[in-house]
Amino acid sequence: EVQLVESGGGLVQAGGSLRLSCTASGFSSDDYAIAWFRQAPGQGREGISCISFSDGTSENADSVEGRFAISSDRAKNTVYLQMNSLKPDDTGVYTCASALGKCSYYCTAYGCDTFRFHSWGQGTQVTVSS
Repeated sequence: EVQLVESGGGLVQAGGSLRLSCTASGFSSDDYAIAWFRQAPGQGREGISCISFSDGTSENADSVEGRFAISSDRAKNTVYLQMNSLKPDDTGVYTCASALGKCSYYCTAYGCDTFRFHSWGQGTQVTVSS
């Protein structure tokens, strides 16, 4: 059974930075992708960044390009989302999710397809104050 556990959320002022972590377990190979989704209050879930564990390639949505960076530590089975220049609009619950294969199957510059990701973490709250 695949399990994903997020950490690193919190309260930060606009312009500040946070780093989120997603630790994965239960995979039988490295042919999978992990994406970060966020959901602002009263809005739908948005897939903002994804990394493929097999080759380290990544996809970022235009909404976070240049401010957010995703990376992975294969030895720790952990994916990181470094978030810089945070804005109040970045406030929301951030959740990591996994899918088999590569990010390019499920993500574009417009974001990642929520319905293609099958295992989800519990989410971590990020609040950016103005």
